Amino acid sequence: MIYLGINAYHPDASVALFKDGVLVWAGEEERYNRIKHASGFPDKALMQCLKETGIKHSDLDAVAISKNPQANFIKKVAFALITQPNLNMVFNRARAFTRFAFFRKHFLHLINAPVNSPRPEFINVEHHQAHIASSFFLSGFDRAAFLSLDGLGDFSSAMWGMGEGNKLKVCDRVYFPHSAGFFYTAATQFLGFLKFGDEYKVMGLAAYGKPALIESFRMMYRLKPKGQFKLNLDYFLHHKGQAKIRWEGGIPDQDILYSAEWIKTFGEPRQTESAVTQREMDIAASLQVALEDIYFHILNHLYSITHEDNLCLAGGVAFNSVANGKITRHTPFRNIYIQPAAGDAGTAVGAAAYVAHALYNEPRKFVMNHVYFGSDASRESIVTALRSKGIAFEEIASDEALVKKTAKAIAEGKVIGWFQGKMEFGPRALGNRSILADPRRPDMKDILNQRIKHRETFRPFAPTVTEESAPEFFEMDCASSPFMLKVFPVRHDKRKALPAITHLDGTARVQTVAKESNPLFWKLLTEFGHITGIPVLLNTSFNENEPIVCTPEEALDCYIKTKMDMLVIGHCVVERKDGLK
Repeated sequence: MIYLGINAYHPDASVALFKDGVLVWAGEEERYNRIKHASGFPDKALMQCLKETGIKHSDLDAVAISKNPQANFIKKVAFALITQPNLNMVFNRARAFTRFAFFRKHFLHLINAPVNSPRPEFINVEHHQAHIASSFFLSGFDRAAFLSLDGLGDFSSAMWGMGEGNKLKVCDRVYFPHSAGFFYTAATQFLGFLKFGDEYKVMGLAAYGKPALIESFRMMYRLKPKGQFKLNLDYFLHHKGQAKIRWEGGIPDQDILYSAEWIKTFGEPRQTESAVTQREMDIAASLQVALEDIYFHILNHLYSITHEDNLCLAGGVAFNSVANGKITRHTPFRNIYIQPAAGDAGTAVGAAAYVAHALYNEPRKFVMNHVYFGSDASRESIVTALRSKGIAFEEIASDEALVKKTAKAIAEGKVIGWFQGKMEFGPRALGNRSILADPRRPDMKDILNQRIKHRETFRPFAPTVTEESAPEFFEMDCASSPFMLKVFPVRHDKRKALPAITHLDGTARVQTVAKESNPLFWKLLTEFGHITGIPVLLNTSFNENEPIVCTPEEALDCYIKTKMDMLVIGHCVVERKDGLK
């Protein structure tokens, strides 16, 4: 059986394909149209998926869409009636949902299939059901509690319950307008970070402040029994229909969510280009504590009704790696699986998994323990791209020689563009589309920001370490952290040795690499360890204020316009000393 999952007409549009219960391809539209968090219909990603997998429309048994306009319909109507005259908000939402009436027609037209084609079947899956399915069904757990927590999807912002086998039992939800995700986004906007998806910046900033303003934040929400919470809506605008997300042009644009009450509480909002002061740092630190209040409140209730050691997480809030690293300290949960594409891109995977397992009861046999499900590049395409740009390169025959040359260059202080194998699915570069550097250099963070990344100085860079060596360097609560979704303390005796990846508070967002999941990257880390005694690399995404590079041409363009010292693309090596012909 072949199931295609699609997240469409929503930020982070994406496509995923399951064949006989195994995920064989997954990719985000932004990697192909080069628009960050691209919305609309994932035309380019869909066509690339079908091309690379060789699947025709007649092969597809079902197309799963990670949105269900009919879900929670009574709740939507009740909210509209209670909040008159704000019926415009509901009418606008209804107009947006009419897009899905044309979904089938657009899909079939795009792939050049007859409009009366009997296959595939089109199935809508509720947003949070897709989130949950993306985590639980791919976790490897036969039984686990689950939580999906984000901004909003199909009129709810949270869903939790219990998974067992092929069944998902939903215990409760939090409905619009109450939303932990919107709460965090409102603060992100108040701090002057206005681009869609900027929340991760605030998480990094929090380490520089103190939670001195937590009591002010606690005026904005109330924890209720049974894991529920409510926002104090005096502080927000989204329930009044004044905070829309516009995405018709492909770039998501979120209206301001916070009300004038924030200004009464904290003063004027920070302007985007102005300096970050101690006030902003303290707001960020206080916000992080407030989010953790809500997060752990739900999780502790969830444990009380499930008594399960295993936990599966998805939804945008599951990207809060600082909170994730504290779960085992603040709740009884012991074994945690977090979907690596926890945001909306992952709902394409989840929608297809939901149809396969929850609806059609296909046996579960696939575990998502890596993220390398995107486009690859052949040797021929790499060499052609290099020659077309007149770039001199050296082709190295063996993996061993390649990693020795690369590890030696990194140990000498060089910054390396590393482009290998299949592209990662999700927001993290995890060793196939990465920029790599020496974590031992105190000045490496500044070098990367000045020469390549041009980001805010308060944002940390993350480490990658071989799985077997991770406990030597980091205080981890688990054997592995392959998706860079948990923050852990760097061991005190290792912090001086790893200054480039140790954040101000002594922590790091850790990626562990297993030999079986990415052999070449593991070999590189191991070789760097042989040279330096430290099998740890600084790993950041291969891009410069754009989506992560997808093709050899994009990798070369990024290398040329930045000041990387060396590019390792497949088995071809380009060094600055060779120059451009």
